Amino acid sequence: MNLLNTLVDKGLRRESPTRGEALAVLATSDDDLLDVVSAAGKVRRHWFGRRVKLNYLVNLKSGLCPEDCSYCSQRLGSKADILKYTWLKPDDASRAAAAGLAGGAKRVCLVASGRGPTDRDVDRVSDTIKAIKEQNEGVEVCACLGLLSDGQAERLREAGADAYNHNLNTSEATYGDITTTHTYADRVDTVNKAHAAGLSACSGLIAGMGESDEDLVDVVFSLRELDPDSVPVNFLIPFEGTPLAKEWNLTPQRCLRILAMVRFVCPDVEVRIAGGREVHLRTMQPLALHLANSIFLGDYLTSEGQAGRADLEMIADAGFEVEDADQVTLPEHRAAGGGGCGSHDDAGCGAHEGPGCGSHQGGGVCGSAAAPAEETAPAATSTSTSTSTGNEARTDLVAVRRRGAGTDLAPNA
Repeated sequence: MNLLNTLVDKGLRRESPTRGEALAVLATSDDDLLDVVSAAGKVRRHWFGRRVKLNYLVNLKSGLCPEDCSYCSQRLGSKADILKYTWLKPDDASRAAAAGLAGGAKRVCLVASGRGPTDRDVDRVSDTIKAIKEQNEGVEVCACLGLLSDGQAERLREAGADAYNHNLNTSEATYGDITTTHTYADRVDTVNKAHAAGLSACSGLIAGMGESDEDLVDVVFSLRELDPDSVPVNFLIPFEGTPLAKEWNLTPQRCLRILAMVRFVCPDVEVRIAGGREVHLRTMQPLALHLANSIFLGDYLTSEGQAGRADLEMIADAGFEVEDADQVTLPEHRAAGGGGCGSHDDAGCGAHEGPGCGSHQGGGVCGSAAAPAEETAPAATSTSTSTSTGNEARTDLVAVRRRGAGTDLAPNA
């Protein structure tokens, strides 16, 4: 396909595809799917080899959120039967992080529900960051606390944070349809605050909320302009008790095309498979490793993930290797603060003039790593079917997290 040859050439040059080319990737047929994966895989391997970065979630505060994000099991008014607890103490959070690091993770993602942190909350998280850093040499720490006020990103950086996550989630045109308590511009502002403070910015999207192909392309091109170092791709987990509980719109093939499109638009960025991969990619997960170079292992914010040991076996069986703690994830030009993923060495791919928290859906944006836990949580129930194929939705794969942070049970780590 001439389209794929063009996209590979552009990806190797860090040049942006056109919107039409990105849309064409999403419109490819299932017959061409392996060709699409192969082409995007060439770009992935050029910039990241066969390495897979592992990330581990510590959910510092679960539920109790005043925001009304429709996709979120922790939202205001959610009827989802999730764990609810207030702030973990720094020592408890550090112990939870250690479990993931022992499983092979190199980054710990500290997430808390809510609109954004108070200054006291920043103090709490700073103490947690320091505790984790003191006990685990070389660990990366990413904070995900919601909308940031002036000066808070700098304080997190001073405490030792390496990165800050705050997702755009969907296109600017449709953002008001999923959230009314804050704006798309608020999210962009927080990503820019992280950039300005010298933190590595992490910002991504949620697919499967009923958005159009144009919406997906819009948000990915917006992310390219923001120039995050990592882009988590979440696939909506339709939790019972949330407004989007019946939105079963994804197939494994659709998920792979979305990941390929993201790779072509941001070729040298850490693309992370995030919440919902077990539910929607299912047995096609190994193919997704040819597109993304980073995953969240084990359980998520409020939902249970695949057994960590199974993930590690999947990586090895697919011919990939877990990235070591002493290996630099990003290509040299990005790690050195160079040209970003744009086509101009001096421009990068983002607007740094001004210089998330992530999606709190059931799946979350950050994951936990490693070996399987002994207990399996009960699955949520639903009678929805996939609107894209007519096949039955795999609601049996949606399970509320009942172990790990905030419980007395061992984590999936």
